[in-house]
Amino acid sequence: MNPVTMLIGAAAIGYGIYAAYVRATNPAKFGKLEAMKKFWGEKAGVAIHVAAYTVIPILFGIVMIITGLQGGSIF
Repeated sequence: MNPVTMLIGAAAIGYGIYAAYVRATNPAKFGKLEAMKKFWGEKAGVAIHVAAYTVIPILFGIVMIITGLQGGSIF
């Protein structure tokens, strides 16, 4: 078990959940969201933002926690 890798994974999951919460409650906090909506359009901009700031960090965190439980290290 590697606690550092697991801690990084937990932080990534926490960031992904926080980003989803803030986007749902106060989307004005995300300046990049508005820029993405203008550049890519409403649906595509939101989809790219959700993928980049919520889905990918959560998936990365899950992989890091599993890696840490198996004894792997991120460094």
